[in-house]
Formats: sequence, structure tokens, C-alpha cells
Amino acid sequence: MNYPPGGGDRQKHSMKKYNIINDALGWFCFLIAAITYLLTVEPTASFWDCPEFIAQGTKLEVGHPPGNPIFMLAARFFVNFAGADMSRAALMVNSMSALLSAGTILLLFWTITHLVKRLVVRDDATEVSLMQMLVIFGSGLCGALMYTWSDTFWFSAVDGEVYAFSSFCTALVFWLILKWENRADQPHSDRYLVLIAYVIGVSIAVHLLNLLCIPAIVLVIYYRKFKDTTAKGSLIALCISAAIVALILYGLVPGFIEIAQYFELFFVNTVGLSYNMGVLIYAVIFVGVMIWCISALYRQDNALKIKLLFLLSIVLSGIPFIGSSLWVPVILTAVLAVYLFASSKLPVRYLTLAALSVLVIFIGYSSYGLLLIRSHANPPMNQNAPDNVFALSSYLNREQYGETPLFYGPSFKSTVLYELDNAGNYNVKRRPAKTVYEKTVKSSPNDKDHYDSFLSDVRYVMTPNMLFPRMYSSAGAHPTAYMEWAGISEADLPMVEAPVVVDTEGNTLQNANLPRPSQAQNLRYFFNYQLNYMYWRYFLWNFAGRQNDLAGNGEANRGNWISGISFIDNPRLGDQSLLPDDIGRNNKGHNVFFMLPLLMGIIGLTWQAFHSKRGIEQFWVIFFFFFMTGIAIVLYLNQPPLQPRERDYAFAGSFYAFAIWVGMGVAGLWALINKLMKNPDGAAVPRKGVIAAGAAAAVGLFVPLQVVSQTWDDHDRSGRYTTRDFGMNYLSSVDPDGIIFTNGDNDTFPLWYAQEVEGYRTDVRVVNLSYLTTDWYANQMRVATDGAKAIDMMAQPKDYAFDRMQYNYFDPDNMKTERVDAFTALEDLYHNPQASWKGSRTWRYPSMYVPSNIPAAVKSGVISAEEAPAAEEAIMLDLYQDPSNPASGATLSQALSLDMLATSAKNGWNRPLYFAMTVPDEYYLSLSPYMRNTGLAYQVSPLYNPDGDRATWTATDKMYQNVTEKFRWGGLDKLGDKGDIYLDETVRRMVTTHRSAMADLAYALFVEGYNAAHPLADSITGVTPEKDVVYAADRYAKAVVILDMIGKKLPTRVAPYSIQIGYQIADCYLRLAQETGDKRLHEEGMKIVNDEIERYSAYLPYFMELRRTLPGSGFSGLQAADRYIPTYLYVLLQTFADGGGDTTDLAERLAAKGIDINLLENFLPSK
Repeated sequence: MNYPPGGGDRQKHSMKKYNIINDALGWFCFLIAAITYLLTVEPTASFWDCPEFIAQGTKLEVGHPPGNPIFMLAARFFVNFAGADMSRAALMVNSMSALLSAGTILLLFWTITHLVKRLVVRDDATEVSLMQMLVIFGSGLCGALMYTWSDTFWFSAVDGEVYAFSSFCTALVFWLILKWENRADQPHSDRYLVLIAYVIGVSIAVHLLNLLCIPAIVLVIYYRKFKDTTAKGSLIALCISAAIVALILYGLVPGFIEIAQYFELFFVNTVGLSYNMGVLIYAVIFVGVMIWCISALYRQDNALKIKLLFLLSIVLSGIPFIGSSLWVPVILTAVLAVYLFASSKLPVRYLTLAALSVLVIFIGYSSYGLLLIRSHANPPMNQNAPDNVFALSSYLNREQYGETPLFYGPSFKSTVLYELDNAGNYNVKRRPAKTVYEKTVKSSPNDKDHYDSFLSDVRYVMTPNMLFPRMYSSAGAHPTAYMEWAGISEADLPMVEAPVVVDTEGNTLQNANLPRPSQAQNLRYFFNYQLNYMYWRYFLWNFAGRQNDLAGNGEANRGNWISGISFIDNPRLGDQSLLPDDIGRNNKGHNVFFMLPLLMGIIGLTWQAFHSKRGIEQFWVIFFFFFMTGIAIVLYLNQPPLQPRERDYAFAGSFYAFAIWVGMGVAGLWALINKLMKNPDGAAVPRKGVIAAGAAAAVGLFVPLQVVSQTWDDHDRSGRYTTRDFGMNYLSSVDPDGIIFTNGDNDTFPLWYAQEVEGYRTDVRVVNLSYLTTDWYANQMRVATDGAKAIDMMAQPKDYAFDRMQYNYFDPDNMKTERVDAFTALEDLYHNPQASWKGSRTWRYPSMYVPSNIPAAVKSGVISAEEAPAAEEAIMLDLYQDPSNPASGATLSQALSLDMLATSAKNGWNRPLYFAMTVPDEYYLSLSPYMRNTGLAYQVSPLYNPDGDRATWTATDKMYQNVTEKFRWGGLDKLGDKGDIYLDETVRRMVTTHRSAMADLAYALFVEGYNAAHPLADSITGVTPEKDVVYAADRYAKAVVILDMIGKKLPTRVAPYSIQIGYQIADCYLRLAQETGDKRLHEEGMKIVNDEIERYSAYLPYFMELRRTLPGSGFSGLQAADRYIPTYLYVLLQTFADGGGDTTDLAERLAAKGIDINLLENFLPSK
């Protein structure tokens, strides 16, 4: 071991004093992190999963798979501190994430100081020099503070998602193995390993990422317990760690559930006990056997009993039950039995350690019993309804998300394989059917509990297949995006001979040449997108710099990593000094670190790897920690392109590992400075070690301070209430007892949060159309929740149980052309034996109508009495001819949402129906002509809009009242002198949604006023109605109110107008000015046009630069909205001129800013 010389440092400190300082500085880092996160924490929910997590923690409800019961319990504990004010519940849960994240920083500091100390201080040392302290503590502070203020970790630290908790568990496990390393030779040191097993068991109930620490843990054990370590031994240790991960992930975790299922089936179906009694009996037996086994191992009085009990414990734990074949557990159990009974001397210590570890993992994992209990209580949020062990298994396996091929599978060009049966029929070949158990559909509450089984064979066999299939998804735009990232066209795909028809034995009957990406093309996509764009880009965000906070898909101007060094950035992305301010310097997500953290990390890992034998051992430990929590996750996720959000949070563990190296950069820098320091005459520099250490520590402190100077503004969410308020605005758009159909995370979870946590508009029933494709969710819609009535529908649970109606095909050969009542069509779909095709239900009457029941529509407020004469007698729809959804059938979700509409109309429109305006058109059931905007939702009514223009088809009075009296603005309307609130791109998109809806309302009000002031002659009678000047003035005044509200409530200084929105608002102002003669309105409109021109003209120099430096992919590779900017700018300039603006003055003002407006000519279509 090469320990450093003292360098003239004579000041020594006892190890006790060192430990006191180490503890104090660790808690200092905790304090700095806690203050940082608590000052910047979001006071309410944020978008994506956060509102769901907070809601499930507040009321112990069941969130999306695979669940997180430990997080739920911890969140519930923190919610108690909100007291009676539930508007503070989110702040408490977010604060929990902040404190757990601060705890992660504490452990990171101690981890770094432990590792550096083992390299710079002798094992037998009783004192530590000042130089060594400066190096050790400088390293710890640099790495810990760097990670504190890093982009990815800070983002997760200030909202209530699971990643902060998961990071804490990961840091705790890694720190515990280092604590064990210090005490490995002491009695009872195995307790640290048992504690690690328990933390892993607990962390499984938070997030599975913690398992990825195991390779690093095994390496630490190997390097600590074996003196003569070798590369071969390290590889063996890694293989053992892989086996441990596999046994836990594919054996122990699902094995507990599988054994419980056998017990459940026996005790419920055979013995006749109630649901979940079998699970309870299994848990009691398993814990009893484990305790008996551990007791026998401690007493060591009977070898045979130890062997039998240990074997029984392992079998009952489910570890051998890997995969679906029963041969696997039989063989693994036999191998273990042979080992136990053939051993002449039992390794009691290791058997005890294994038994204790399995038991404590089970104890931690048993927290999933909370989901069984809470799901059985049927809470309002009860995703997948895991109220029995079979549903829980599907829930934990994330079966609703489908399968992702990893080692072998189809490509995006694969097609289904056909099977010719013995009767000469061609059928789509399916993978072997899986037996699925579900609770029986009871006809009476007095029926006995029982599980019914059915075969699920929906998994098709595809052809051709390939190894390591990275380009596998054929959904939506994925194929095109795959080819773009691989740099190929469809013509570049090689053809391969593959079977297309087989017989019932699997023998090939017919081959065909089919396209399939080559392995080179496959790997090009893997390296370009999955590894480079979806991992290294995020890595460099944290350690080099970030261009802006725009989400993109590889475009030169959106969300790339940058260094702030022109010769590195400009060749890849164009001249970054020409980036417009709103996506460049003035974008709060624009963070420039000049690669300083990256350089420190490279210095640190180099110093560690080349320091000594212990150093290289440490390096491999950290490397595999870094690899398993980073690149290994990339391999496992196998992400398709066009991700809906940035995924950097998944790699926080990898960045944690690199932060260790960043901290070690101080030690590396110290060694380098120490080596370079000498007098010109070659004499030693007095106290050069201390000077070098001090200088390195100073640099180490400067790096995180430079980072926080960049990252504070785009992580400060204090004062931001947008997610909660915008979710409430959806609910405020709905009449009492209404139903609103939603689709994604951001138009569902904030609404659930508002209802479940803050008790806002609980009368509204939120129906997620993605979930409505499942029987468990359909059943929940039939049950009343707190404040919301059950939804009436014709369909009964037996009609859609056991996946009978997940997808219902259009069968042209069996389809009826006549238009029928919706109930007739649904009755036929649900019950007619003829409405069936190869086991699936079919639509025989896709063309139908819903009787309007106009008097009831007026009475319920769906339409006004004045609108009644214009209402249609029936709502017409045709699923087969729906241009917005050219599909081969309709889902259960579409059938049930249609059922809800028809039932509501039949029951006097007792449940007004709405679609959230963020729901895609293909979900509208061809109802678009019957939908009117009421705020952030489109209400279905019997009023028909022949041109389908929703901008003018607005329930103006209802929406005006909703917007002006009920809408909330997320704190954006109360900025005053406080300064700006940071809005990330997701929030800015929701601001755009609000502005767009309000601009449509203003324009609709203007049109109503204009039509009243300029009435047209009746097309039949030729009579021109009289002008209604009073009504026109009222409409114009209300339009002005809405336009002014946009500027006041959603100011542009926190979120500039999205493309087109500014023009729409300005155009409406100018039209109103022309009609009313109000000069203020004209000036306001012209000001917006001028501001929009100044903003978007700043893009022209950058666009020209992209054309010059990146001619093949620069400007042409931008998103369509960005490529439209020149055309939009041309429209703005014309509007400015038509409005009487001084174009010469405008050109001079732009020129003064270095913008030549004539550059626009290079981008217009004529050019």
C-alpha cells in the first residue's frame, strides 16, 4: 500500500477527533442539502406521478404497478404533520423527499471519506495529519455538495415521488457494506449483512433499483475477505452477485407470491375458506418454519433437522420457483438437497446468514400485504384492484404494461406467424396459453368465495425474430423514429427468409422474404438513442452542462448537453451564442458547468484506479455500482423512441456513483499538485503537502458552488401551485355530478389529487379511458366514491369479465348497415352469440344513435332553453366510419364510455359527460360535432356543430363563468414583486392549454358579438334580423375581459406565448378594436404582435447557422413547430404592417440587436 508522505505536515490529530469532525461535516452536508431542498420544495403536487403518490400516501390508496407500500406508509406518517389543513399534505410528502434526499447526501459524504481515508491513511494509524484531513474532507465536501446541487437528483428531491426514497435506500445499503468492511473481522459483523438484506427487502417495496447494488456489495465482501484477490476471483464474485440478483428478482420476489397462490387456491377453492385466508396461513407457516430453522442453526444440536428445516425454508420462500416450468423448482430443490445431505460439514454460519437474510427480506417484502388490505377496502384509487394474491401477482409483474424483449424477439417490421390447423383454417399462432385465476363473478353476495380459471392466449408469435432486439416496437410512429435514429430508410432494411406459416406441430409450411434490421442497424439505434441520447446525455447534463429545459428527440435546439466551451458545443449544435434567449441564456434550464465536475470525476477515478491495489479494488466496486445503476438499466429498459418525458431520474444511482469520483478528484488534484510543487533549485517546498491539499480542497469547493450558481433557478419550485390549480380547473369545467373522461397522467393524477387530498369537487367522476379497457376499473366505476355517485351502465361485470371484451372487432361480413339505438347495438355486442369471431366479441351495429331527450337536457343544464330549438333529436355516431380512429375495432373503453353516455341521456342527462380537452381525438367516439368547450373540457350535448370548429363551438356563457369565477392560476397571478416562478416545459404546456382555451373563448365571444352587430339575411326568407347592439356590446366586453385575463393571470414573463397563441390573442384584440373603436385594444394587439416579432426574429440567425454548420440535419431536423417559425414570423410582419405599425422603425430596432429581418426570405416556401 502506497501511503502519501507527510509533506512537512507535523500537525497530527487523534482518530477520535477525526471521527468527530467527520460526523460533524457529514451532518453539515445534511443541513446544507436539507435547507436547499426545503427552500425550493414544491408546496403542492407536481405533474406526472407525483399527485398520484401523494394521494395514495394521504389515504393509503393503491397506485400504479408495481406499488410502493413502504413509501405509502412513510408518506402517511408525514401527512399527519399537515394537521387539519389538507392543502399542506403535499408539502409534507414533498418535505419527506427533501429530508430523505438530504440523508442521501449525508451518506454520500461518509461514503467518500471512508473510501479516501482507506487510501491515504494507514489501517493501523492512530492519528490523522492536517494534510490528510484536508484531502479526505475536501473530497467528501466536493462530491456531496456537487451531488446535492446536481440536476437530476435535485429534481427528484423536491417532489413526492419514490425516487428520493429509493436513492436513500441505495445510499444506505452501499454505506452499510462499507461499515461492514471496517468491522468484517469483529464478532457479529454479519449483522450488517442481515441489515443490508432487510433494507433491500424494504426497498423492494419502494423501488427495485436497490437490487442493482448487489454486485458492488459482493465485490466489497470479496476484496475484504480474500487477501490474494485476482481478476479471475473478481469475475467469479460478479457471477455470484448476478446469481444472487437473479434469485431475488426471479425467485424470491415472485416466489413468495407463487407459493402463496398454491395455499390460497387450496384453502379457498378446496377447503372453502374466505379470500386471502390461504395467504395468511402461508405467511404464518413460513415465518414459523424460518424461525424454527434459525433456532436450530443457532443451537446446532441436530444436523438432520437443520438440513430438513433449511431445505423446507428455501422451498417455502419460493426461491426455486423460477420461470413457469415446474421442472425448474424440482431440479433446484434437488440440487440443494444433494448439497446439504452430501456435505460432511455444514457451513452453519453461511446457512444462518442465508436464512436470516431470506426472513428479513420477507419481512420487508410483506409490506405488500398492505395493498391486499387496502384494495379489499375498495378505496377510490385502487389500480388493478390487487385484493387477492392472483391480482397482486399481475400487479407486481406489471402485466398491464406488456412485455419488452431483451435477448431475443421481434423487430418493428415483424409480422404475425400463421398456423394451419387440421381443418385447413389459418389462425394467428399464439404463445402457449397461460392459466389465469380471478375471483368469481358473484350473482349474489351470499355466494361462496371461489377462484375461476381461464386461459389467456393473447400473446402472438411474431416472425422474423432477432438477437438483442433493440428496435422492436411497431406502435404508432416508432418505426419511423427507429429508422431516423439508425440513419436508415425502409429500403436499407435487409430481407431475410423466415417462416410465415407453420403446422400445429410448429413445422414450417411456407417461408417468405421479410424485412428485418441488420444487427449493425440495430446496434446503431442502441448506441445513438438508448445509450447516447437516453443515458450519456443525462449524465452530461449533470457533469458538463445543459442547453435548456426543452424536451426533444435529438433536435439541435432542444435539451442537449453542452459544456459552455464553444469548440466542443458548436460543431455538434451550431453556434450556441446565437440561440434565442428564451431557449438559450435566459432559459432557466440553461446550465453551464464548463465540464468542471466531469474533469474532477475523471481525475478522481484515475487517481483511485492507479493509486494502489486497494485503489483498483475500490475502482471496480464503484465502477460496477456506476454500471449497474446506469448502463445496465439502459439494457434492461430497452426504450423505444419518442418518450413522453425525460427519463434521467432512472439513472440517479449511476450519477451518485460518479459523484464519488468527483469527490475523489480533490485527492487526485492534491496528488498532482503535490507532485508538481518544487522550488526552482529543486529543494523541497515547506509544508507543500498541506498547501497542495488546501489548494485542491479549495478547487473542490469551487466546483459545486459554480454548479449551484447555475442550477438553483431551474430547481426552485417554491410558490408554484400550477399542477394543483390546473387540475382543479379541469374539475371546475364540469357541471355537478358530471363525468369527465381523461387519458394520460397529467389530465388524471392532478384531478385525483384535488379530489382525494384536498376534497375539491368530489362529486365529479374522473374516468381514465386508458384504464377503462380493464375489467377491474370498469367494476370500480360501478361503485360510489366519497362524494361521487356510481356510474350507471347497461354492461354487467359478467359481460366483460375475464378479458372477454378488451378489443371488439368490426366484422364486415357480419356487419349491419342500418343505424340503430345505442342500447340495441350494445345489447347485441354484450350478449348476442352471433356477435363473436374466434373468441372475441364483434360490433355488428357500429352505426347508431343516442336519443337526445331534449327536455331533460334543458332541465339538467346540458343545454339552455334558448338552445333547445337548435338541438338534434338524436346524437348520431358511427364507430366504423370514424375518420379520427381508423381502427379494426373498438376497445372495451370505447364500448363502456358509449354505454355511459347512452345511459346518462336515457336517465335525463343526470350525469353530464365531458372529455378533457387534452384527450386525443381518436377517443371521441366520433362525437366531435356534438362537443362544446366549457373550460378545459368538451361537454357532449345534442347541439350539432356542422363544421366541427371547436374554436367557435363553445358554451360561451358557461365557459365564461367557469374561467372568470372558478379558475385558479397556480400562483402565476400573484407574483407581484416576488420575482419569477420557475415553470418547466410540462407546466408551460399546460399554460399554453389554458391560453389556447381562453383565446378560443374570446374569439367565440367576438364572433357572437359580430354576428349580432352584422346579422345576415335568412337564407330562406331573405329577411335580415335587426341588429342587437346591446348583446354585441356584452359579447365584445366579455371577450376583452378574457383577453386581459390571459395577460394578467398567465403573464408572459414566466411563460412566453407558444407559437400561434400570441397571434391568436393579438388578432382578437385587433378585431375587437376595429369593431369597438377602442384604441387601447389596438395598442394591446400591436404590442403583442411587436413582442412576438422581436422574440421569433431572434431565431433567424441561429437557423441560418444550423443550415451552414449542419446542412443535413440542422434546420430540417427541427421539430415541425420550430420549422414553422419563419412562416409564423411572416404572418406577424404582415399583421404588423396591416395594423399600421412602423416597419422601418421595427427593422432598425431589430438591426440594433444584430438581427437582419431579410434573413426571413431564406426560409419562406418560395425560396
